[in-house]
Amino acid sequence: MSWQATILTLFPEMFPGPLGLSLAGRALGGGVWSCQTHDLRQHGLGRHRAVDDTPFGGGAGMVIRADVVDAAVSAIQAPEGAPRVFLTPRGRPLRQQDVSRYAQGPGVVLLCGRFEGVDERVLEARGIEQVSIGDYVLSGGETAALVLLDACVRLLPGVMGSDESGVEESFSDGLLEYPHYTRPASWDGRDVPEVLLSGNHAAIAAWRQKQAEEITRERRPDLWSAWLDRRERNEAAAGRSGQSGRTGV
Repeated sequence: MSWQATILTLFPEMFPGPLGLSLAGRALGGGVWSCQTHDLRQHGLGRHRAVDDTPFGGGAGMVIRADVVDAAVSAIQAPEGAPRVFLTPRGRPLRQQDVSRYAQGPGVVLLCGRFEGVDERVLEARGIEQVSIGDYVLSGGETAALVLLDACVRLLPGVMGSDESGVEESFSDGLLEYPHYTRPASWDGRDVPEVLLSGNHAAIAAWRQKQAEEITRERRPDLWSAWLDRRERNEAAAGRSGQSGRTGV
């Protein structure tokens, strides 16, 4: 069975959008994954199919009703075990390990908010994860859903042209990726680092590792700190394992 993306949205026409092109689009056409949208407006109330109402406690904007979202979640046919995710700036940051978890499952159900958000009660009652793609505010969750889906689809078997492409990239081992170069070897007075032209694969690997570490330390201190902590834990675990494996004489 293909990996299934189910999107609850007020704008189903936004999907698959750019995911209908390039590698993701080819995989979509080939049945590697499917994209099913469900219009929240189908469960709106009254003649105008209202899906939102004013917030209790006052304040600007409108809030999508819990009963509307609940009815939509009940109506969809998503694979068993597919996580339900609400895209919101209030959510925890989306990480590559989250993407890998989603991609390894049967699919994902994405709830795209609009206005001021969604009634908290339905998120709690339905066990919906709250995820953010960054510290900024969008007009709605659809763009964020496309980002999450793009990250997931490219990890599905057969989507990318090379298995190594999914391994040697940013965040795969907790570090940002090293710089890339291609022909011409000299351009605008700038030369490709000599080590990349040496043919010495060990030296190239060492250079790339060093570059990844330096870039991560400079640009993402949070990732660098986490990577150092993880390395220290691994080294400590390896040391304990080595000591337990010693035998007396």
